[in-house]
Amino acid sequence: MICVPIAGPWVLAAPGQVEFQLTCPKNFIVGGLDAELTSRGIDIGFVGSLGSPVNPGVTTSKEAVFLGRLVRGNDPAPAFRPHIGCVPASGGGARVPTAYHAFAPGKPSLRRVTQLVVGAGGKRTVHRRCARGERLVSATHAVAFAAPPTAAEARAVHVTQSVAAGLVTLHVTSGTRTVVQLDLVCGAR
Repeated sequence: MICVPIAGPWVLAAPGQVEFQLTCPKNFIVGGLDAELTSRGIDIGFVGSLGSPVNPGVTTSKEAVFLGRLVRGNDPAPAFRPHIGCVPASGGGARVPTAYHAFAPGKPSLRRVTQLVVGAGGKRTVHRRCARGERLVSATHAVAFAAPPTAAEARAVHVTQSVAAGLVTLHVTSGTRTVVQLDLVCGAR
């Protein structure tokens, strides 16, 4: 089987949940997931859809959202590097219900992801909102680096996020080259 490996950047973990999305190329879906960690105190998982059996096309789609959280330790720059393996999108098993439900589990929300690259000494501000007919459910951001960050690099990035009337504003100031991903979860009105 053809597998296209995709390695993400090194994403800073925090005591609060951090989300980071990787996407497969066109006509591929996520067939496998893995991650590298700089600290054993990082708890990592991913968002998957309900259904049986657990496999590509049922549990995963063309994107994978990794969930990372620092649960123990005092590492000054804890980070994880997400990996996905992408397989051709043809196929994918049918969903087999595991219990009776009045409504089958669906996709009541979708993610709108914006990725910023900020150079050393750079400042960026972005404003994002959900599409017309959608409402903002939640907004998170993640800070990532090309290599495992040092404590000084982790401290050199300052991000503030605010939400007002469904508009998410992200201000980034960085003393080092970094990637910041803004993740909006939107639902139908």
